[in-house]
Amino acid sequence: MEKTNERKRTFLLITIPVLILFFLFNTLPLLKGFVYSFTNFKGYGSYDWVGLRNYTDLFTDGRIGKSYLFTFKYAVVCTIIVNVLSLVLAFGLNSRIKAKSALRGVYFLPNVLGGLVVGYIFSFIFTYILPAAGSAMGSEFLSQNMLSNTKTAWAAIVAVGAWQSIAMNTIIYISGLQTVPEDVYEAGGLDGATGWKRFRHLTFPLILPFFTINMVLCMKNFLMVFDQIMALTKGGPAQSTESISYLIYQNGMNGGQFGFQSANAFLFFVVIVVISVFQLTVLGKKEEQL
Repeated sequence: MEKTNERKRTFLLITIPVLILFFLFNTLPLLKGFVYSFTNFKGYGSYDWVGLRNYTDLFTDGRIGKSYLFTFKYAVVCTIIVNVLSLVLAFGLNSRIKAKSALRGVYFLPNVLGGLVVGYIFSFIFTYILPAAGSAMGSEFLSQNMLSNTKTAWAAIVAVGAWQSIAMNTIIYISGLQTVPEDVYEAGGLDGATGWKRFRHLTFPLILPFFTINMVLCMKNFLMVFDQIMALTKGGPAQSTESISYLIYQNGMNGGQFGFQSANAFLFFVVIVVISVFQLTVLGKKEEQL
């Protein structure tokens, strides 16, 4: 009995401080932001209540719509690229090749680096190294700074975001592939399941839960893109790469639109939750069917 009470006290001593910190640094700011979304608060000074005006203005603001369009395009393209390449890499690293443990460490390295650090490194590459290499090779496309062109800046951001995110997805897919029993492949081989048929009818159905995890995490993380935008383009050129997160930060903190961007942030939070729930529901039903 004494051991049970001691365990409970230990559990409470560990849990309560964590819950307090979580409430202070996560839940409380979320609640305060929701309250500010009904005001014209600029981030300083006094403010007045404006009701639902901020929320209605969100649907008539062209800059908001443009940033949502870019964010969704970026998230969808990155999610597809990352999951396709991660699956290919996972198959390669899970096969019987030499030094595969070392290769897994190398592939995971981009995920260890901070988003801003990676962004500033690639900013130097896109600004100086690639144009110099393009000029040396006589390539007009490479000789231009991709980040200064409205047609290519988003592609550069996609390349950086995908490069950094592939590592984690690859590790998850490797974990999924290691759960597939060898006798399944042996039985499938007897029935003539090889190559694409083997992947489609044997491997993919068995790693579908891992695919679900990667799809949900990818979409959520890419919708919330901020570091790459901050380091590479700062929303430019001509606001063509302005993501929702960057717009909320820039105009909310520096543009005197704290109340308006709080409404934008809350709406964006709801959008991410709805998309995540939709993905889990659809892919969950697919798992049940298989």
